[in-house]
Amino acid sequence: MTSDPLCFTVLGCATPYPTVDNPCSGYLVSGGGTRVWVDAGSGTLAQLQRHARLDELDAIWISHLHADHSADLLTAYYGALYADIELADPIPLYGPPGIADRLAHFLTNTSTRSPVESAFAIEELHDGHEVRVGALTLTSRAVAHGIPAFGLRVEAEGRSLVYSGDTAPCAGLTSLAEGCDVLLCEAESVRAPASGEQVHHTPEEAGDTAREAKAGRLVVTHVGRFLTPQQAVARASTRFDGPIEYAAPGATFSVG
Repeated sequence: MTSDPLCFTVLGCATPYPTVDNPCSGYLVSGGGTRVWVDAGSGTLAQLQRHARLDELDAIWISHLHADHSADLLTAYYGALYADIELADPIPLYGPPGIADRLAHFLTNTSTRSPVESAFAIEELHDGHEVRVGALTLTSRAVAHGIPAFGLRVEAEGRSLVYSGDTAPCAGLTSLAEGCDVLLCEAESVRAPASGEQVHHTPEEAGDTAREAKAGRLVVTHVGRFLTPQQAVARASTRFDGPIEYAAPGATFSVG
């Protein structure tokens, strides 16, 4: 195990579909020689390979099963089993309840169930789920997105990163983010069009959550297509007076 500091690399953060230069949501979180692929939105597997092969990952963590956060698990399955990757063991995969059957139903085209468990050692998340992966401690809390969804806190050597996933402002996320060094928080601009139910943070609300949680730094991500990154940062800054940055695709951020 190395003493590499906790950091994360933005593989992509577009919503609800990738742009020509920005995949959907995905991050490579690393520290102490441990690497975790956090969310696997469309296009992120390609960018992941700039930094790590599938067989070099220690785990995969999925916040929820919307395609812009999970679709590349399907191609990762084929990569892990049928290409140039030779897994010593299935990759630990932490995700929402039902994730194994969702993958299998999509991948299965005959009466024989696709062997998703041959590629992934699947463990379902629940509110308060905690697991040690190498040098990293991963803690998950249920958040408010209208479907089973989770936020994530990653801790290593006294440093802490919290990722919102997709969620409206909620006590679960604020509690999870309490005193964190970095809050990586979505900053969508609109409510869900079908029902009007709020299932995302606005940039201002991202600032509110960072302030209420006493986060050291805010990194806004998952910025909606009706905003520029600069607008999202400016709007968040009206509610949070700490450092604020945008999760630019390809950028690496140190935590702490």
